[in-house]
Amino acid sequence: MKTLKLLGLPVLLSLFLVLLSATDPSKEIEKIHDSANVLKAFGKMKESIPHDLLESYQGVVIIPNLLNAGFGIGAKRGRGVALVKLPDGKWSDPVFITLTGGSFGFQIGMQSIDMVLVFRHKGVLTKVKNGDFTIGGDISAAAGPVGRSSTASTDYKLEAEVYSYSRSRGLFAGISIHGSNLSIDKSANAAFYGNDMSSQDIFETGKSDHEAVRVLKETLNAL
Repeated sequence: MKTLKLLGLPVLLSLFLVLLSATDPSKEIEKIHDSANVLKAFGKMKESIPHDLLESYQGVVIIPNLLNAGFGIGAKRGRGVALVKLPDGKWSDPVFITLTGGSFGFQIGMQSIDMVLVFRHKGVLTKVKNGDFTIGGDISAAAGPVGRSSTASTDYKLEAEVYSYSRSRGLFAGISIHGSNLSIDKSANAAFYGNDMSSQDIFETGKSDHEAVRVLKETLNAL
């Protein structure tokens, strides 16, 4: 009996540590803070995302430190957050997402990229649920116009489903999001919001009172 008790204690401790790590939202909080910092950095750039583009489009994805590497054939991987506009015009709580993909074309080197994707229709993001979609395959994508307003870039009709913006830190030649796969990060959402919240539930609300979420929304509004 004593042997069973002694064996049982380490098992219980191990189980406790596993449960603790599974529900620890510190990584997700850091990702939200990093996303807010990306938006702040974009806001300081002379040529940035047009404010009226953000006003007219309905969704945004922010991916800090997207790793992009390649020599002829490229690969990219990053985790970030997605927000959509609610009926009252405010932003939803952030949903954690993952972007993975490869590309062909002239590209040499490795770099860490801060990326922002602006979506024309929020349904593209809210309907993902348990699946995923391919940018440039399932939906059209293009490099976004720059300037404080869309009128700063002539000939743009703002008709693409997704506009991409990136800020690089490193040496690289060529980057494309075509063929990249965007999916919901269920484990990250469960760690931050709890297992009872689906991505659609999160997208439909803006009720989180977490400080990191509040700062992210304020930064997005300021941009």
